[in-house]
Amino acid sequence: MRFDAGPLRADWLLFWAVCLSFFIGLSATPLIDLDEGAFTAATQEMFARGDFLATYLNGVPRYDKPILIYWLQAASAALFGFSEFALRLPSALMGLAWTLFAFGFARRLFDARTARHCALVTATAMGPALIARLAIADALLDACLAAAVFAQYLWLREGKTRDLYLAWAAMGFGFLAKGPVALLLPLGTLFLHCLTTRRLGDFIVFVTRGRALLLWAAIALPWYLAVTWTNGPGFVENFFLRHNVGRFSGAMGSYHAYGLFYYFPVALLVTLPYTGLLLAVIARWRRLWQDDFARYAIINFTLVFALFSLSANKLPHYLLYGSAALFVLLGRELRSTRSPWLLLPALVMFVSALFVPDLLEALHPRANPYYQTMLVDLDAHFDLAYRLPLLAATLLVAVMMIDRRAAVPLKLAACGLIAVLCLALVFLPALGGVLQQPIKQAGLIARDIDAPLVMADINTPSFGVYAGRVVERRAPRAGDVVLTRSDRLDQLPPHTMLYRSKSVALARILP
Repeated sequence: MRFDAGPLRADWLLFWAVCLSFFIGLSATPLIDLDEGAFTAATQEMFARGDFLATYLNGVPRYDKPILIYWLQAASAALFGFSEFALRLPSALMGLAWTLFAFGFARRLFDARTARHCALVTATAMGPALIARLAIADALLDACLAAAVFAQYLWLREGKTRDLYLAWAAMGFGFLAKGPVALLLPLGTLFLHCLTTRRLGDFIVFVTRGRALLLWAAIALPWYLAVTWTNGPGFVENFFLRHNVGRFSGAMGSYHAYGLFYYFPVALLVTLPYTGLLLAVIARWRRLWQDDFARYAIINFTLVFALFSLSANKLPHYLLYGSAALFVLLGRELRSTRSPWLLLPALVMFVSALFVPDLLEALHPRANPYYQTMLVDLDAHFDLAYRLPLLAATLLVAVMMIDRRAAVPLKLAACGLIAVLCLALVFLPALGGVLQQPIKQAGLIARDIDAPLVMADINTPSFGVYAGRVVERRAPRAGDVVLTRSDRLDQLPPHTMLYRSKSVALARILP
């Protein structure tokens, strides 16, 4: 009994520490452009326009995403004011929700201690840990997808009607968060699982349950209908055709057109520091395929991996859409692991993070002119305050690899928590300071100036969030205060300089 009590208490302490870690450091990093800036500026414009039905960015309609994340950010900002903390809080809460969904699912499927391991892996793998700290729609979508794939598997396993309704409700909220992907991926996973287990009849029952479909429609469709009725078909046409079909096919331009094998290294990175567990699962996939839940997790992940590998536009966080069941599977595998070599990816991760500034310095001459100027003060941000915590983490992991007293699962989960804290309090603040601090400072200066605000030859929407105003993107006119690139100042009309730092300049156009 004494032997088990310590690890059990340590598991619980680590679990609650990880839950609290979602809210640490949310204000430590400036909003990162483009994505965070675009989402939060659009939320701010809802208040400026007094319109909480449709989204606008820089004064023009924004068709990129549905409404739910903007409503959540608006509610948080109404409670706490417009700050990095408030705007990122919905994502942090969704990261915590995803973790608790994983815990509850694994507890029903396995036992309480395995459930804690599954929750720890979910919360401290680098993919979820990062996405839950960004003020964008993806943490919300990930939480909805997790709830959907967990609930539909439990329905398949236990046949409880409430799980079927929960799955459809989660897909409804996901549809309101990011559109068709929230419906297609869970249903595609369920179909393939039922196909491979010869249970297609269960799939047909799942997709033809009338009340569940009505529940989905009641959650997902009213806003789409309302925005179409009020503003015309622009959002529906642009969102579904351009931002869904167009992104996949490349018809709207392949802005993130990476190769077919792009997601192989991404999978290794988003699962850090549990990459060793992922490789072990891949090596044993044939045996795991005989296990019903493992098969379901493999299908879910492989479907997303294959689908987005074929997409013309690729981003790393797309792989998280199929990772909820995979992280539970890794948590189950973590419970029985014994090899200290599974800590090696954590060691490599911390050592690599130590040398990020050196890598950026090496890339400096090859960057485009904008980023060349932004990177001139690397040493001011990647200083001893950056390197010492990472060096300490590296040494700690090395000691844990040698020391055999604590159990490997506990040590690996502790590495995950340390990595999360380093991400939130060390890495992101340093990177954000290099790339975003001048834009934040320009916005804070513009906040106190009574003049129209304009962005010219630059697209950094977080400027408007910090300025607290709607910022137009157009050619500047007399009397405007304009944010532009330092190397484009000679293209402005006669002006006076208000602020200049690295690649960013703020100027007032003379009357």
